Amino acid sequence: MLERTLWVSALSALPSNELIEITSKLSEGWTLRPKSVPQAGLGMLQIKDSAFHQAFYLGEFPLASAWLEVTTLDGRRAEGAAQVMDDCIEIAEALALCDAILSAQLPGWEKVSMMIEKGLTLRNTINKERKMMLARTRVDFSLLDDTGNGEGLNNVES
Repeated sequence: MLERTLWVSALSALPSNELIEITSKLSEGWTLRPKSVPQAGLGMLQIKDSAFHQAFYLGEFPLASAWLEVTTLDGRRAEGAAQVMDDCIEIAEALALCDAILSAQLPGWEKVSMMIEKGLTLRNTINKERKMMLARTRVDFSLLDDTGNGEGLNNVES
């Protein structure tokens, strides 16, 4: 099984409506109690410069987080949490629910595991496509030295 730190990344590759629909079906009749208030907003990326060690903000990114406690119909309890670069609380809650289901192997954990595998396959496909696009845009600057007529950039008279 994939390590826990990669679950959110794999599940985030799935269409959000599919993720929310599946998790709502899996948790039908369960009690979901927030351990903290789910939030969505902007995060700030702070970096310290290497010369003066002063902090500056590089930019903003969307961030949603959720931490919840799940109680199944048979009384089993588990906690799950998620932080995702998205502006939708429902997605963070669905990811936190998947975290709880899979970590405690609650009913439906096999379905969540299959969703993670599907998401991981989608992530790998996207990464391959990006690498192919990057390879097509690569420039060989060594060709600039040779103009083909023996008068390269290094042979220019001043």
